[in-house]
This record gives sequence, C-alpha cells and structure tokens, in this order.
Amino acid sequence: MSRTDPDVTGQAGPARVLRVLVVDDEPLVRVGLRVILDAEPDLEVVGEAADGAEVPGAVEATRPDVVLLDVRMPHVDGIAATRAIVARGPAPRVLVMTTFENDDHVLDALRAGAHGFLLKRARPEELAQAVRVVAHGESLLFPDAVRRLATAHPAQGDALRSARLTEREGDVLRLMATGRSNTEIAGELFLGVETVRTHVGNLLAKLGVRDRTQAVVAAYESGFVRPNP
Repeated sequence: MSRTDPDVTGQAGPARVLRVLVVDDEPLVRVGLRVILDAEPDLEVVGEAADGAEVPGAVEATRPDVVLLDVRMPHVDGIAATRAIVARGPAPRVLVMTTFENDDHVLDALRAGAHGFLLKRARPEELAQAVRVVAHGESLLFPDAVRRLATAHPAQGDALRSARLTEREGDVLRLMATGRSNTEIAGELFLGVETVRTHVGNLLAKLGVRDRTQAVVAAYESGFVRPNP
C-alpha cells in the first residue's frame, strides 16, 4: 500500500506503510499504542512483545521498520534489547519510550544504538510523527532533551578530537545537533542535499557511530557542541 503524502520534511512524495513492532511489559499500553498507530494510514503495527528477551525473535518474525520499545522492563530492559537489535543487522530503527525526560536509561539506550526517544505522555499525533521521523532518519527527535542528557553525563575520552573532522563536517554536525534535516542543513550552508548527505556519511564513519543520533550524543558529550546558555 502506498499513497502520496507529505513526508517528515513537509515535501510531497510517495509514502509507504511503515511496519512497527511494539514492545512494552504492560498489556494495556501495548493495546493503546496499537490503536493509535493503526489509525494512521501510513503506519501498521505488525507485532507485539512483552519483554526485551522476546525482541530478537519478534524482529525476525515481523521484519519491522521501527521497534517502539519501553526502556524499562522487568527482565530484559530496552537497553539490552537495543543492543540485540543493532547487533543483528540489517536492523530496524529503534524508538525508545520513557516516563521521565531525564531518564539515564534513555542515554544508555541511545549509546547502545537507539535512534530516538519518546515520552509516554506524548500526544497521539506526536507518537505517530516520532515513528515517521525515526524511520526516515534525517532529523533528530527532541535535540534539546538529548543535549540535556548528554551534557549531564559526559563520556570518558573525546571521540571528536581523534576523528579529525573537516571544517565543513563540523558545520554539518553542529546543525545536526539542533535537529535540522539534511534539506535544512543544505539551505543554511548553501550546499546541495546530496553534498550534505556525503558529509553526514563521512562524519559518521570518522566518529565510528551508526547514525546521526549517536553522532549528536558524542558531540555534546565531548564538548564539541556547546549547549546554549
């Protein structure tokens, strides 16, 4: 199934149905998430799991585009589940859910390879849009919240210093840290979108990270990007 609809950047284009796996130890939460997501014409819940231990098998069985994952579960939590997901490759995108914005578990999940996080009190339309943003991966969810988490818990060492980014790659990373998409970065730096994609790919490789979320976490943790006062 496909249709023409605005994408996450607001540009018209063909949209396909995104497959979502929902993981939460509370049955009522899973039901609520399924109802919200299945109401969207471009989203479909293809499976559920009640614990992180079930995630690898559920991913294999359902082949989701996005795993919507509770970060705190009683047996195998979302951090361990995220590591299991990204280790398999090619892996779906991971969107972790949390009750508290300053949850340290969220930062650990982002370090483990999650692509974004969502507060459980988010409105239905915010949930649906978060799934779309994570699936397309060109912008960062809640950059201010990621900044607060990363700067509150600086990592040991400085991956940015050894990466030897070019001046232009540094410019791109600083704009990524504000949540801008490739199209928006291209406009601000007067570059083509494909050129920006090339810079993003190069800096991810130099930093040894999987995606732009991990790159932004590293940028804030190392002090390469300074939080606004």
